[in-house]
Amino acid sequence: MSVPRKTTRNGTRGYAHLVEIDVPVARVWRALTEPGLIRIWSGQEAQIDPRQGGSYQLGDRNAGGRNAGGREAHIDIFDVNRRLRLIYLNGADWPPSDSAVVDDFILDVRKGAGTTSLRLLGSGVPESPAWDKSYMRMRMGWERLMARMKVTLESPPVPKKPEVIPPKDPPLPGLDY
Repeated sequence: MSVPRKTTRNGTRGYAHLVEIDVPVARVWRALTEPGLIRIWSGQEAQIDPRQGGSYQLGDRNAGGRNAGGREAHIDIFDVNRRLRLIYLNGADWPPSDSAVVDDFILDVRKGAGTTSLRLLGSGVPESPAWDKSYMRMRMGWERLMARMKVTLESPPVPKKPEVIPPKDPPLPGLDY
């Protein structure tokens, strides 16, 4: 005999991601906190006031299309090369909630100074059907972004050398002024 599922949920839920990146911890920290580098691995604009009490915005909260639903957060902990904790402000595309949604990035050095362990612990997402879509978007979004960060940092894009195009008519000796 099957027991009917409970249709109401209470409390909050979270997510955890771990990625090992074969670069020094300072490089991973910069990738998390410098808007120019964030743009490279995330493909989104970022505005950051990098300090405890500062702000962290990824994507454009007012844009439509691909970057719709950008998120803005308060920087609760800013411990250089060790920890970055973000407390999100309520987004226009989020259902109402009394819970604080938090992302906590923790960096550790592994295998000597050349490898960094980046952990993300997300918490405070309400466990209600209204939040299911936002929860999946946050959880899966960070999983993809952390994988992109790993690939970008371990195999950085190499600027292309400008192609030298020979002139159509080579100069004539004595007349090349």
